[in-house]
Amino acid sequence: MTFTTDRRSLLLGASALGATALLGLSGQPLRAATPSQGGTLRLGIGSFDSGETLDPQASETKFMQNLQWQLRNNLIEVGAGGVLIPELATSWEPNDDLTVWTFQLREGVQFHNGKTMDADDVVFSINLHRGEESYSQVKSLVSVISDVQATGPNEVTITLGSGNAGFPAVMSLTCMYIVPADDMNFDAGIGTGPYILESYEPGVKSVVTKNPNYWKADKGHFDSVEMLAIRDVNARTTALQTGQLDAMNAVDPSTANLLGIMPGIDLIQTQGKVHYAFSMMVNDPLFADNRVRTAMKLSIDRQDMVDKVLNGFGSIANDQPISNAYAYYDPDLAQHEYDPEQAKSLLKAAGAEGLTTTLHASNTPFTGAVEASQLFAEHASASGININVSREPEDGYWSNIWGKKAFFASRWSGRANEDLMLSLAYSKESIGDYNETGWDNAAFNAALTAARSEKDDAKRSALYSECQMLIAQDGGMIAPVWADFLDAKSSKVSTPEAISGDWDLDGNRCAERWWFNA
Repeated sequence: MTFTTDRRSLLLGASALGATALLGLSGQPLRAATPSQGGTLRLGIGSFDSGETLDPQASETKFMQNLQWQLRNNLIEVGAGGVLIPELATSWEPNDDLTVWTFQLREGVQFHNGKTMDADDVVFSINLHRGEESYSQVKSLVSVISDVQATGPNEVTITLGSGNAGFPAVMSLTCMYIVPADDMNFDAGIGTGPYILESYEPGVKSVVTKNPNYWKADKGHFDSVEMLAIRDVNARTTALQTGQLDAMNAVDPSTANLLGIMPGIDLIQTQGKVHYAFSMMVNDPLFADNRVRTAMKLSIDRQDMVDKVLNGFGSIANDQPISNAYAYYDPDLAQHEYDPEQAKSLLKAAGAEGLTTTLHASNTPFTGAVEASQLFAEHASASGININVSREPEDGYWSNIWGKKAFFASRWSGRANEDLMLSLAYSKESIGDYNETGWDNAAFNAALTAARSEKDDAKRSALYSECQMLIAQDGGMIAPVWADFLDAKSSKVSTPEAISGDWDLDGNRCAERWWFNA
């Protein structure tokens, strides 16, 4: 089981092909042109934090993820359709029981400081996320690693505590960037990526310039890239319309159709794994009873959310995170419907009639989150549920509200495969980290663990179906909709015909993959 540029695995990529539409004034798909070189790409990003740094252990916002991938590479990248593509690793191969993975490294790749990348750099970079002192956002995912060794100048061997067929996808995650060994000055931005750091002011702006020694000859086309942190979606949109920006993320769905028909502007709609959510802490007395959690799930009109919040740019979801963009999506899972009478019955049985709660929200997790919360409150009133919506400050939402309050708005972009998504957000090991609801279900944990080492595809599919069912029926997340990525760009900017749907802006790698028209 060796993986190279010529043999890519959809199983390990763990995603069905998502659909991407680039629509201009004609409403017809726009074809990619031959890449040209030069120019300064100006990006407007709505997700950022004034306290973030270039430390690989924490890359939570879209601004930081874009900047990190302008400066650095992973062992593996995620391409269009969720397929895993060799990056700084040229191949990877497991032993028979999937407990030992050996990665062959690309030779002759230089860091920005002139150092040649080798196995020691990779070992150091992976170990940043391991151990008691690490505060990495992927710490729970790399906890399966029992040992990392440089077994040759350009070979790294990783030993796991148990077999895991999907483990290589961990190397594609945000945070898993390769940096020089023993260099803790992360804010210098040293990496092997397409651009070199010129300046960075957290929460304001970054400037990078072209790396003349970039090892990918067909990528990194711009002379420089400037990113502006612009929280307000209307301000980003105006800046794009007036030519102050060349591209922006997170278009407002309510105005997307109008933006898409403007001369010189292209709307980029990408279907994938994004789900909007309202999350309940299951260890809070109000939501500890699953009958209450189920009543909340039955008290939201999902089609109304698609129509009014997404303006049709999405579809109904079912309170679990695996969409049809994943290989092991279960289409037969019973759909939660809007049923206020059943919700009332469940609340009465739980002794929670007339439930009153506060839903904490801002537009940081997703554009329109406050309005979506208010719409949910309207829906839930028919079940006798009183939801008070508390609008929270945008800055610091992830650190002060998300996973801290009993009931809050959330958003997930998905991950490269089922194991990463489920392990990061729902496993027992991730409680206190990215398991945002504190959910701990023994049957789920057992099924997830078994799926990792199961070689039989049908059995593995059944285990992931069980995981999806348990989250939907017992979990603390209310996920009413799948949301399409909505980005926009100037018609002067070209993209590949197929772009990544794992994150917005072509997997947050648009600076490397896009170019100006000749």
